[in-house]
Amino acid sequence: MTAGTPDAGHGGPLGRPAPGPAGGPAVYVQDLCKSFRVFRHRPGALGAVRSLVDRSSHEVRAVDGVSFTIQRGEMVGCVGPNGAGKSTTIKMLTGILHPSAGRVEVLGLSPQRRRKEVARHIGVVFGQRTQLWWDLPLIESLDLLRYVYRVPEATFERNLATFRQLLDLDLFLSTPVRQLSLGQRMRGDLAAALLHDPEILYLDEPTIGLDVVAKHRIRDFLRRINRERGVTVLLTTHDMADVEQLCSRLLIIDQGKVLYDGGLAEIRDRLGRERTLVVDLAEDGGALEGPLSVPHACEVRADGPRRWLRFSRDDTTAADLITAVASRYRLRDLTIEEPEIEAIVRRIYEAGLDSSSPAGSQGSTIE
Repeated sequence: MTAGTPDAGHGGPLGRPAPGPAGGPAVYVQDLCKSFRVFRHRPGALGAVRSLVDRSSHEVRAVDGVSFTIQRGEMVGCVGPNGAGKSTTIKMLTGILHPSAGRVEVLGLSPQRRRKEVARHIGVVFGQRTQLWWDLPLIESLDLLRYVYRVPEATFERNLATFRQLLDLDLFLSTPVRQLSLGQRMRGDLAAALLHDPEILYLDEPTIGLDVVAKHRIRDFLRRINRERGVTVLLTTHDMADVEQLCSRLLIIDQGKVLYDGGLAEIRDRLGRERTLVVDLAEDGGALEGPLSVPHACEVRADGPRRWLRFSRDDTTAADLITAVASRYRLRDLTIEEPEIEAIVRRIYEAGLDSSSPAGSQGSTIE
């Protein structure tokens, strides 16, 4: 469903300056908390009947002191395991949920106190839900949303023409939403979320379950609307490829807390200290006795003439290692593999930022 519905007392959302102070952040979050009370039913005397009166309860803190700021025009990836608090945070940013404590501002406005006004400036896509009408053709859903958001007809036609081209909607514009594939429905949801030219787009698992082609099309579309329209994007996902291809900044949330907020390059540099040099030997690899012997590197895999040499940034550079290998062996080709961001993030989930356990890197911490 949409994050909110504009009230009829306002004009169209387009052509107006964004609310809040000029040049202020798109999203400001300070010490944000959200708690839920969970009730446990106690078994009755026979063990099968549960009492509706005698119940115990405990508090679950889904979001626990989260703070971050997103500047206008940024694309930020937010990752974390299931139950980490990502979707709960998004819902508080849209005004769907009210915080238990802390402060949240979207374009200088409180989403809880001014939800309708904020809704005119944001778009929301939940990968497992839709804001489209299930039994209507996609074009009719988009036309209804034009009236919901009071989008001027000329703007609607212009945006629809753009989205038809960028998202390749023409093949299924007249198809009922219930008959669309998951990838087609997601493309329709993206068009619906951006019809009213929002300044901010929240995406919750937008590529879940999609094939490679559909993911590529959606990622390319998001890059373009960020670059050409300056749309601020907050993306929550389990697919690290989404983050690597779209975002330069990463938020890692676990158990309701922010574990990391910074650049992808920085986290890879600090925690991904190990790299891999892949070499293709000019001679038959099977003729060599044992693994390659090179200082400051260890052969971790061999497939005929192709060998994988793992080394630490702390011990040597890629240039020095390549020189050492070339001086000992005849090479046909070589490449450098950087540490996978997914392995680094998994390490943080499992061991924390201050752990020195070598899950994809060794002896490095983030201060």
